[in-house]
Amino acid sequence: MSGMLQAHPHGQLRESVATLAGQLRARGEHLSCAESCTGGLLSARIAALSGVSDVYVGSVIAYSNQVKTGLLGVPESLIRQVGAVSTSVAEAMAHGVRKRIGTEWGVSITGVAGPSGGTPHKPVGTVCFAVSGPGVEWSTMMRFDGDREAIQEQSAHYAIAILNAALGAGLDGLNTAFGPRTGL
Repeated sequence: MSGMLQAHPHGQLRESVATLAGQLRARGEHLSCAESCTGGLLSARIAALSGVSDVYVGSVIAYSNQVKTGLLGVPESLIRQVGAVSTSVAEAMAHGVRKRIGTEWGVSITGVAGPSGGTPHKPVGTVCFAVSGPGVEWSTMMRFDGDREAIQEQSAHYAIAILNAALGAGLDGLNTAFGPRTGL
């Protein structure tokens, strides 16, 4: 994805995280994250906002499949069938982190940040996302351009954007802003 999230100044990111926290507070709800290819970057961006601890509960960095299955409850058979980089696994991760941490909202990221690990079907820059919350079950796959750091940053920013859309307008908001749920 070469346009929408390439340039995202830190001021805008802080604003997006503040909007996210404000929406969660207004609803009296809480968020947890499950991250693979971003290795905790999304959580760091959220935790950088002072005072966010009243709505952001925590995260699981599920870099290995063993953590995905053991801690988040992603079925091993699912990973064998579709691979760890899939919207189905992202959905299972989002559900798993909500359940394990006990939050109303869960978001997950799993992908190939590179420079190695890509395949013809899932090249470097392929990242899958899922959001799970009250009345919202949504996932998608994106392809981002750039080096490892750029792909990780774009992924964290995208996750914050989809969370804001989900909290602001629910499933309709996600579908309008980011397109319908996709499968892989």
